[in-house]
Amino acid sequence: MYRIFCESYINFKNDFEHNDSRLRTAEPFKLLTDVEKFKVEKENRTAEYKKLCDLLYYANQNIDRYPRLEAFLWTIESREMMPEYFGEAEIHDMEEQIKLINSFLKLAYW
Repeated sequence: MYRIFCESYINFKNDFEHNDSRLRTAEPFKLLTDVEKFKVEKENRTAEYKKLCDLLYYANQNIDRYPRLEAFLWTIESREMMPEYFGEAEIHDMEEQIKLINSFLKLAYW
């Protein structure tokens, strides 16, 4: 699942390289695809890190709506990327991001 996500993210970025709004939606994903960068951001407790943790928390709370997320979250947690709620991310943004992750997992950008 993780490899599918990472490769789909790269394909997505290439497809939408000139569409700022679509790329902004996917912005937090860059931390998901780079474990070392994630660790640095976590150590510094950056806003980007907190928004990603909010997204992971939101995804975890919505597994019933998006069942593919369960296996994906398990692979993320195995990389020590844990869901945590900080209240930094907007619900609307997270909902769009969850839909995008779900489309990645359905191989829409594979």
